[in-house]
Amino acid sequence: MPADPVWVKQVHGTTVVRADAANATPADAVYAKEKNQVCLVSLADCMPVLLADERGEGVAAAHAGWRGLAAGVIESAIDALELPGERLLAWLGPAIGPRVYEVGEEVRAAFLAGDPKAEPAFKATRPGHWLLDLYAVARQRLGSRGVTRVSGGEFCTYSQPEWFFSYRKTGTLERMAAAVWLA
Repeated sequence: MPADPVWVKQVHGTTVVRADAANATPADAVYAKEKNQVCLVSLADCMPVLLADERGEGVAAAHAGWRGLAAGVIESAIDALELPGERLLAWLGPAIGPRVYEVGEEVRAAFLAGDPKAEPAFKATRPGHWLLDLYAVARQRLGSRGVTRVSGGEFCTYSQPEWFFSYRKTGTLERMAAAVWLA
């Protein structure tokens, strides 16, 4: 039986903590290498990225909003697991989608300064504004760490309000949670 989940205080960064030490810790990713330790993140437009080792030796959950994604939260979660990327499976949960997620030049600059390979994830809309595909960036970042078995990435929290909460659409504080653990 899984342990009661604990919540981190998400801060849109790259800090990763162990699931058994996560309660109210400022962090954006949680990992576990022991059974029944729940890795949990909350979201309402940011993307959850769940990682699982094919041999059952570790799992992680990352809260990947644009700031954390640009800064390397996915890479930090993979590093915390200390497992080869080739053994990891990834799932990209519901997030604001590439057809509606418009960002300014400062967001694009933050991504490109850290990784020019993020360029294809941006589509110009009007001067100084871009549509950002969080899923494309996540797939690129995962691939750069050897994680090629990636699923998910087809939902939009903003465009599918009957299924998901979207802070950007409604401004409300409702959240969803994504969790993973070793059984």
